[in-house]
Amino acid sequence: MARRVITKRIGEILIERGVITTGELEKALAYQQQNGELLGQILIKLGFATEEKIAQALTTQYGFPYLPLDNYEIDEGLIALIPEPIARKLCLIAIDRIGNALTLAMADPSNVPAIEEIELLTKCVVQAFVSTPSDITRAIGKYYKRAVPPICPV
Repeated sequence: MARRVITKRIGEILIERGVITTGELEKALAYQQQNGELLGQILIKLGFATEEKIAQALTTQYGFPYLPLDNYEIDEGLIALIPEPIARKLCLIAIDRIGNALTLAMADPSNVPAIEEIELLTKCVVQAFVSTPSDITRAIGKYYKRAVPPICPV
């Protein structure tokens, strides 16, 4: 898997887009130092940004395309490739496969260990798309045919 070069931090991208202010970023960074969570999740938790705005900023930061899943139909055969507990734990879902190229929707496409785990599990080369944790959780609930639990962790 090719590693992506980060040219800007997510906070800078969100400020440039007018999603958050410098003060909000500083509050979120202070919260992050105390709690160690991902900055995007903190910005959502504090009400400074939406999941969609964070996902769109990740596409800019890492160069991964953004894919909202609500109107996307996933082939049921793909679901068998990744067991539900792994999909929930890593907050991802398989959305397409051509040969040994597997496309995933992920809340955190920078999570290289997660991508490597899926590549080992499926014997496929992973291509990642960005989606929101809520979209992925709903898709997992829909395609794995179970009640949807709280949003998967990122």
